[in-house]
Amino acid sequence: MIEGMNSMTVAAYAAPAPKAPLVKTTITRRALGAHDILIDIKYAGICHSDIHTVQGDWGDRVYPIVPGHEIAGVVAAVGSEVTRYAVGDRVGVGCFVDSCRTCDNCRAGLQQYCTGETGMIGTYAATGRDGEQTQGGYSTHVVVDEEYVLRIPDSIPLDTAAPLLCAGVTLYSPLAHWQAGPGRKVAIVGLGGLGHLGVRIADAMGAEVTVLSQSLRKKEDGLRLGADHYRATSDPATFEELAGTFDLIVNTVSADLDLDAYLGLLRPGGTMVQLGGPEKPLAVSPFALITHRKSLAGSMIGGIPETQETLDFCAEHGIAAEVEVIEAARVNEAYERVLAGDVRFRFVIDTATI
Repeated sequence: MIEGMNSMTVAAYAAPAPKAPLVKTTITRRALGAHDILIDIKYAGICHSDIHTVQGDWGDRVYPIVPGHEIAGVVAAVGSEVTRYAVGDRVGVGCFVDSCRTCDNCRAGLQQYCTGETGMIGTYAATGRDGEQTQGGYSTHVVVDEEYVLRIPDSIPLDTAAPLLCAGVTLYSPLAHWQAGPGRKVAIVGLGGLGHLGVRIADAMGAEVTVLSQSLRKKEDGLRLGADHYRATSDPATFEELAGTFDLIVNTVSADLDLDAYLGLLRPGGTMVQLGGPEKPLAVSPFALITHRKSLAGSMIGGIPETQETLDFCAEHGIAAEVEVIEAARVNEAYERVLAGDVRFRFVIDTATI
């Protein structure tokens, strides 16, 4: 496939309807434009967001949908004006494949917060500039503008690199923004696909890290990954003994938490950052914030520069996701296991099996 050739048909796994099992199918990828690159996808991570979208939890979508926004692969072809990449380069694609490019946020490299007419154009289930619905990484190939592609350092295997394109930057961004580092006490709520990377990244930044989890079931994993402490939130003593302890709490779970109780764990001036999207609206007493000037904030993935920064940081510190690589035919089983909490810590599809 070279620039100017017609679009191509590729194999993929798609959800044909809301809540329906994913099935093997074919989709069309656009012809290669002057600034596009064709990526031979090697691995695609399974994110909980994929499951929410497939199940219709986040509103009406146009089906069929090919999920997948944790894409790792190799450049197979480039357009005539591509300058950033060459055939054979190891590359990744995260949660979006375009944005307006002209708003203040896009110009600042914060494309995830694009306020322009197009908004952030998601890797799947969004409308691209060509008017067609974007389709994600549970497929053999994808065509993406070079400005929305990331370079994967040679030291990170492609299968373990894939989750860094979403889960990794989702944790790196708030930890960097709220300055996790030496002398700072950081709590990570939950030790799943997001949380296990949060522990490793916060530890590498030099922070004192505590995992707050429902039980002590994953305590051994948490300490192995770099946590200094591991406490069960089902134990009331945790909230008594750790009151006023943390500079930063990063909540990776989507459960309906007692936010007042968690805010009580912050030091004066501390911040709790919400990453998960629970079904019910967040409820918090204003006095949990007013007293001791505490903050409740949110964060969503990262822009292109920060995603590249995440990959480079992880390469420098030997950080990669812990994954279970599966054949594409097991994707529906993997979804069930994610919902049951039966994964350590991220499923990744070997797209060669599609």
